[in-house]
Amino acid sequence: MTGKSIRKCIITALAVMSLAVSLTGCSGGSADSDTIKIGGNFELTGNSASYGASAKNGMEMAVKEINDQGGLLGKKIEIVTADNRSEATEAANAMQKLLDSDVKFIIGPDTSSGSLACVNTADKEKIPMITPYGTNPDITVDPSSKQVHPYVFRTAFIDTFQGKVMADFAVTNLKAKTAAIYVDNSSDYAKGLRKFFVDEFGAKGGQVVSEEAYLQKDTDFKAALTKIKAANPDIIFVPGYYQEVGMIVKQARELGITQPIVGGDGWDSAKLIEIAGADNLNNCYFGNHYSADDTSDEVKTFVANYQKAYNVKPDAPAALAYDSVMILAKAIKDANSLDADKVKDALAKISNLKAVTGTITYDENHDPVKSAVILTFKEGKQSFVTKIQP
Repeated sequence: MTGKSIRKCIITALAVMSLAVSLTGCSGGSADSDTIKIGGNFELTGNSASYGASAKNGMEMAVKEINDQGGLLGKKIEIVTADNRSEATEAANAMQKLLDSDVKFIIGPDTSSGSLACVNTADKEKIPMITPYGTNPDITVDPSSKQVHPYVFRTAFIDTFQGKVMADFAVTNLKAKTAAIYVDNSSDYAKGLRKFFVDEFGAKGGQVVSEEAYLQKDTDFKAALTKIKAANPDIIFVPGYYQEVGMIVKQARELGITQPIVGGDGWDSAKLIEIAGADNLNNCYFGNHYSADDTSDEVKTFVANYQKAYNVKPDAPAALAYDSVMILAKAIKDANSLDADKVKDALAKISNLKAVTGTITYDENHDPVKSAVILTFKEGKQSFVTKIQP
């Protein structure tokens, strides 16, 4: 072999070695890597930033606990986060950024609209995704084909159940016969929850006497609330997120509306109390995934550890994100693998897993069968009312 040929062989060999090193460096948790990359697609800024901040805390706490106990399959978990800015389009962009970072699994988004923007990508790229807080039924089941998204799961109960729970509570506990609906018409979550509430309320003999709509980022609700006041309903159902709900409650009370105001899990944020005012939240009720005052061992331990770490009581987004990581960890252990197909199959088989937000068993639609709680407010603090079993 000539000197020129030898040099050519050496250059070729070095190029191959360089490529191999490059591929190993982006393994995202392959057999040759000592870490498992998990992505967090969260609402860290924008209209739902409270959810994302809490979810990120919950995820980080779960990962720290797992890593402190030796990790998964002999590897430590590494978190990669992306801010979806509380927008559906940005959620899809954040999803792609996480994929470019070579994560193996994704937790989030929290909102239904954000989650819906990501489900097709999760299936196409074959990457298991768990939304902690997305409750719209279409997240896990395609509304057109009626097929289950094979790589998409959730930790929250769905709006079908939540709407029924709140309608039952309105009729049975609040003795409501008439209701006004004030819905966020820009939110997949709110529109879905409105439908299921109205269906169940009507089935129980209730009558909707007024219906108004608003959009996210609206700030003046008094004209619509004046119409609602004139209809004199027994209750007002406001499915939406805390930012607008807080202003609606405040402005309703300023107009002299004293009826109970009822909503869903989108109300759960410490910001709601800041925006609405503590006194204005008297006689308000909302459905949620857990109560921080629950006396179960799982909840007490989680709340104590979270308060120690972040100096605040954990809300539902924090608890659900924590549970999401623990659900994923359980599936990875059960599969004894990081292979996406094996992990998503193990996720689908999870049954009777004791978690902070309830005992988790996935049904055929990748939705958890679990309980809900009803909360109210006393002196500006959440207060447990009752638990509803599925």
